[in-house]
Amino acid sequence: MRKYTFNWFLAAVILLAAACKPDIDTAVATSAGQANFSKYIAVGNSLTSGFADGGLYLEGQKVAYPNLIAAQMATVGGGSFTSPFFTDAQANGSGYLTLSALINGSPTLTNVTSNLAYRDAAGRLTKYTGEVQNIGIPGMRVDLAFAAPFGAANPYLERLLTDSQVGTVSYFQFIQGRNHTFFSLWLGNNDALGYATNGGVTTDATNVLTDKSTFALLYSNLVNALTVGGAKGVVATIPDVTAIPYFNTVTVAALLNAAKAINPAAAAIYIQTGTNTVRAATAEDLIRLPFQSAGLFGVPNASGLPYGLHPLNPIVNSWVLDKDEIIKVKDYVISYNSTIKSLADSKGLAIADTYSYLNQVKTGVVVQGVGINSSFITGGAFSLDGVHLTPRGNAVIANVFIDAINGKYGSNMPTVNITEYRGVKFPN
Repeated sequence: MRKYTFNWFLAAVILLAAACKPDIDTAVATSAGQANFSKYIAVGNSLTSGFADGGLYLEGQKVAYPNLIAAQMATVGGGSFTSPFFTDAQANGSGYLTLSALINGSPTLTNVTSNLAYRDAAGRLTKYTGEVQNIGIPGMRVDLAFAAPFGAANPYLERLLTDSQVGTVSYFQFIQGRNHTFFSLWLGNNDALGYATNGGVTTDATNVLTDKSTFALLYSNLVNALTVGGAKGVVATIPDVTAIPYFNTVTVAALLNAAKAINPAAAAIYIQTGTNTVRAATAEDLIRLPFQSAGLFGVPNASGLPYGLHPLNPIVNSWVLDKDEIIKVKDYVISYNSTIKSLADSKGLAIADTYSYLNQVKTGVVVQGVGINSSFITGGAFSLDGVHLTPRGNAVIANVFIDAINGKYGSNMPTVNITEYRGVKFPN
């Protein structure tokens, strides 16, 4: 009995001593791992620039995902990061959309037209001079990155070029020689998206599908240029164009229900396809978001036939990405992504798989306790243009990049707190 009494007494002393020990800080020290974040540059298109709500403006620029990543890099040895911000006096940049009313689920969008950053009537933006590390250019494509004349046609690139560079220096040339130690590359979206958002109708260089072999060659040139000197980096895949609200808000079923509310005899929505045939639309056909505010649906033509509700007055092809066009653009995106992943693997780069992630967002995900989905206005991820990200969407995507970087290079960069960033801004 005395033996057991002693053991219990000893155990109690040990437990008491353990309870009285001072707390020891076991926080893991931050580390860049095998990466060097001292000078980070971000190469890409409108998503990289912070474009949102149909325009490029200061608030969007400040919360662009590269800025959020750079702030986290600073905790593991990252250096300063400069972006071509508009001034406070011209904070509204190119102008953008605001949600001025939401009545019974129907939005009213208003264009912001004050405090813009245009320097002339030709639509050229106020020049930005100085160091640029966020080199995201709205409208940039992989193919057009090598076309020097595009610098004169694209106001977002033109504002960053000197007068002598405009029309003579390509984006590919512009991004080089920056002595970076780390880069992100999210480019190629517009090589497919331009075609899709024009309903599969090709009218100029901004809405053709980039040839698959051409894409592979040019993307390889981009990666080779960015990895010169041994720089490490992260590349991102191209999202599925059907994962965004731009193609999932104005549905065939919703249009038909609206028509039946006025005329119960309405039988179908009629569309013109990419092969110039006319047929009844199905759920496999996607209507572009701007159609809801175009004021065309149901309006009779000179013969009294309502637009979109009669086979002799169908919704024209440019408003619709029909099922065959969807198959085509998906095939190109899969090919582009195969190229991106293959090149990344060959160069030992991290891969932010935004294709897979945004397909998850389409059906809904919970991030840091917050529900995120691709619903227009209410989903939290996408801005009022149905294509680009909200501040919260940028925070979510920044974390996709950060997780990819940490996983590849053994860094432990902290992720962004997405609750600090808003979704769509609702009217007061």
